[in-house]
Amino acid sequence: MAFPLQLHSSSLPIRHETPLCFFSNPIKASLSENTPQFRKLLPRLVSSVPAKSLNFFLSGTLALAFSFTGVGFAEGLVGVNKPELLPKQFTTVIDVAGFLSDGQERRIAQEIDSLEKDTGYKLRLLAQNYPDTPGLAIKDFWKVDDNTIVFVADPTFGNILNFNVGASVDLDIPRSFWSRLAGKYGNIFYWKEKGEDASVEAAVMAISTCLREPVGANNCSEVK
Repeated sequence: MAFPLQLHSSSLPIRHETPLCFFSNPIKASLSENTPQFRKLLPRLVSSVPAKSLNFFLSGTLALAFSFTGVGFAEGLVGVNKPELLPKQFTTVIDVAGFLSDGQERRIAQEIDSLEKDTGYKLRLLAQNYPDTPGLAIKDFWKVDDNTIVFVADPTFGNILNFNVGASVDLDIPRSFWSRLAGKYGNIFYWKEKGEDASVEAAVMAISTCLREPVGANNCSEVK
């Protein structure tokens, strides 16, 4: 496993000792949640997730990750680090895949800026088609910290919505929100019908709505 990426100092991957990595190969196999193999494996996977960590940063970045159709596995891990794909000036939206129009990029960037000013949460969007991605280079470019949500839009493995959530965000936002969000707007049927851009925009607005809600027992209970 080469070129490990730990996006957050306190946001941990599936196993505490294993940092995030970018894949050179797509996921090779998956287990349906209805299969005996999945039911046998799930308790061990759940017990390995640290209590204060969250990682849905799939899109070619995790050795092992939960998804809605089962559990994905990948082989041939290797780091991707392409700083040449980064823009010359700072921006909160990087669309190397070309999913978004210029107008959509501006609207999303404005929403992200407004969200950060109002809440302190730092949402960052990377749209990519793996392996065409800046990869490791985004960590320093965005100065990722515990208040950062890295949203990777990548349809490579089916569900287009993938997230890496900082520790401070993880304390305030229910973990189920991210899975419900990906299930609603990230599934392949949604983005195939409406387009990758529609999926990304809907997700950004849902995240913004959630993060603006007062922290409490029922915050982010709905994906809007």
